Amino acid sequence: MSTSNEADLFFQTTHSVAETERKSRKGKNKNGAPIRLPSKILAAVADPSCSSDAVFVAESAGNTGEKDVIYRGPATPVTSIAISPDRQRLLAGSWDKTIWSWSLATRQPLIRYRGHADFVKCVISLRLHLTDIVISGGADASIIVWSMRTGDKIHTLKGHTRGILDLAVDPEMYNDGDERVGHGTKEVTVFSAGSDREIRRWQIGLKTAEQLDADDPVLAHETSVYALRFDADGDLWTASADGTAKRLSRSHQFRPDTTILHGDYVRAVALEERGGYVLTAGRSEDIMVWDRSSGDLVHVFEGHYEEVTGLVMCGQRCLSVGIDGTIRTWSVKLSDFLEARRTKETDQQALMAGGEVDDEPKDDGTAGGLTAEEERELAELMQDDG
Repeated sequence: MSTSNEADLFFQTTHSVAETERKSRKGKNKNGAPIRLPSKILAAVADPSCSSDAVFVAESAGNTGEKDVIYRGPATPVTSIAISPDRQRLLAGSWDKTIWSWSLATRQPLIRYRGHADFVKCVISLRLHLTDIVISGGADASIIVWSMRTGDKIHTLKGHTRGILDLAVDPEMYNDGDERVGHGTKEVTVFSAGSDREIRRWQIGLKTAEQLDADDPVLAHETSVYALRFDADGDLWTASADGTAKRLSRSHQFRPDTTILHGDYVRAVALEERGGYVLTAGRSEDIMVWDRSSGDLVHVFEGHYEEVTGLVMCGQRCLSVGIDGTIRTWSVKLSDFLEARRTKETDQQALMAGGEVDDEPKDDGTAGGLTAEEERELAELMQDDG
């Protein structure tokens, strides 16, 4: 047990004190040009325009929005966010078991979608035959399909035995009904990932919905699957608590043909198609860049000082968010990897020499409106997902 004269260090173990000091030191770095928010960031989604490296983020304080635009309402942490197909609404799943929605133009709250029996963990939005719908997954192991306009339930789907952690639409089975393709898809295939390590497939329409191959879910990982991302070839990339990211090949019935050994929990995976890179991040705090063809590690971005919870690609730039409450931006270009390495070496030399850095606000354990008890509950929930 460590001893100290500082009141906020009493009753902490030696490891706990060391970890606090480590985060304090690492938190002063400027890697990725951090934007600092007042509470933990649990999710992120790209601004539909993707013209200014902008993201919408969900905070543990219950807010959601861009850096200078805040959409208020939830009094509990927001876990997931999505943009409506017409780019007019922002949707957010919350600990309060509901999905909130706002007008992007006015920032005013719209419909709340009520029906889950536990936390909403993920939410997506799409258009079926000119009708906009919302699909959500919850800690209650259910998937609910909603009418975006009315808030009514269309379908409730069961199959997973534990919480749903992510949802993804099969791009090869979907179009949104723009002027080139008429009224759009009448049915869509949605993939779901859960804490039960299963990946399941659902055929969803406005009138009917069913599970595909219910007795044969995809079992590519040893434990929880946190993230699902389709690449330009239609293959599915996954991130898991087993420390790996995998590519599930469409031509092999979504069986894994590539495994990336990130190490520790992998919370997020992103794809940079132009350079052929796969990015992974999670509890290790680092963002690792891999060559998609060879599986070789190309570069490691260091900056976050707590778990990374989301990666968003915007062209050849990656925006990362994390429990440390920062949004960081990284160039995913080979020429810039070398510059990033030089910058890291310079920062390390400055820290070792005791160089001056800007002081950052001290975290007193109540940032973002969460009590100490709620902070502990959030940490336990992040652990339970594994």
